[in-house]
Amino acid sequence: MHPFSWGTLFEATWLVWLLYWFWSARGVKAAAREDGWAAMLAYRIPVMLGFGLLVALGQGAGDSWLYRHVPSAGAWAPPLGWLLLLMGLGFACWARVVLGRNWSATVQLKQDHELVVAGPYRWVRHPIYTGMLLGVLGTLLAIGAWPGLLALALVGAGFWLKLRHEERWMREQFGAAYVDYMRRVKALVPGLL
Repeated sequence: MHPFSWGTLFEATWLVWLLYWFWSARGVKAAAREDGWAAMLAYRIPVMLGFGLLVALGQGAGDSWLYRHVPSAGAWAPPLGWLLLLMGLGFACWARVVLGRNWSATVQLKQDHELVVAGPYRWVRHPIYTGMLLGVLGTLLAIGAWPGLLALALVGAGFWLKLRHEERWMREQFGAAYVDYMRRVKALVPGLL
């Protein structure tokens, strides 16, 4: 019997979520307007670099600066990190279900696009990003390596660029209704950001 491994549990959790994410992309509405390659790369590159760094940190061992651990991270860090990962990915999945056929991996306006403000969209305008950032935070807490903060910053910067771009299109599409929604509901952190 193999000994329990937090690393394997984190990897399996992210993998199950990723498989669900790809599977649930079936049946979305056709795009009426799509993002160009340059704009897409502007937000995808930091996100991919951040997740790449997170994976590298999760695989690491040794004396390299990349794997220097936070001294205060103890036995409590992996279970708390996994709880944050589950909460974050669960929140992102809930948002994806509520968004339904309006979802897309890139910035798009769908045919018959609807403004969704129910479910987790009552608390934040971009709950998928909020959930994924919480998942990254939980993962880096469990890894306990300082450069994990860089991974979080890269993913956060990529999502911030993407949400700013999305919101320009949403304001064009929904006008005053979206501006009012922006006034009432924060982008990523309820009541703060």
